[in-house]
Amino acid sequence: MTIAIEPDVRALIDLALAEDIGTGDITTLATVPADRTATAIMLAKQDGVLSGMDVAEEVFHTVDPSLTFERLRNNGERVTNPTQIAIVRGNARSILIAERTALNFVQRLSGVATITAEYAAAVAGTSTRVVDTRKTTPGMRLLQKRAVINGGGSNHRFGLADGVLIKDNHLAAIGGPHRITDAITAARATAPHTLKIEVEVATLDELREALNAGADIVMLDNMDTATMAEAVSIRDAHANRALLEASGGITIARLPEIAATGVDLISVGALTHSHPSLDISLDITLN
Repeated sequence: MTIAIEPDVRALIDLALAEDIGTGDITTLATVPADRTATAIMLAKQDGVLSGMDVAEEVFHTVDPSLTFERLRNNGERVTNPTQIAIVRGNARSILIAERTALNFVQRLSGVATITAEYAAAVAGTSTRVVDTRKTTPGMRLLQKRAVINGGGSNHRFGLADGVLIKDNHLAAIGGPHRITDAITAARATAPHTLKIEVEVATLDELREALNAGADIVMLDNMDTATMAEAVSIRDAHANRALLEASGGITIARLPEIAATGVDLISVGALTHSHPSLDISLDITLN
């Protein structure tokens, strides 16, 4: 099966393999005959949602292009314990050398997809979407944001060049009594017109200022549920029907009540910075 791997992901795979292999897998090279072939079963040992199967496949092929990787389950599929998700066949040394790196990717990315699915399920049946943040593992952002999609979530901006998000520290650096208006006006005049302009607010008065200044999205920072509901009412009565994003202090237990306020987005950093890895193993048998 031919898969498309972006240059950034390929570089990440190369880095991960170099980090793990170093000058060579001493144990495998010393103990496993060079001509030994094997079959390895990749097994999901925990209920969850898969992500990173394409990356795991590419890891094995990078170590040894002659290995065959039969994908039994795909990214975005829900699995239960136990489920065989892939079969790897070929040189036993190559399989052993690639094993940990391949598992590291698929375990962690499936962890992101799994926790995202739980958060998405908590707002099912509403118009509210769960979105990720830039709180990602350095170098892993593309893969982690793809895992969020696999889990049924949505992506916020990828990086600093993808959208205007005026946060509290920007406003603090600007200063002045009308800093929200000044910031939005400056962004509107300078940023590409195709980009949405979002501003973070902490009070309802700041929300009103942001709406009056023409913000496209307003982030409601660390507001309690009652205040968020009032913020939605203010937005609904305003000529500027900007999207409202709830952020800060978000737990999965709060999601239904937050979604019930009518906010459009709930951003959750935990999707990518606090997820557990999914339990996935690789078991080898001789041919």
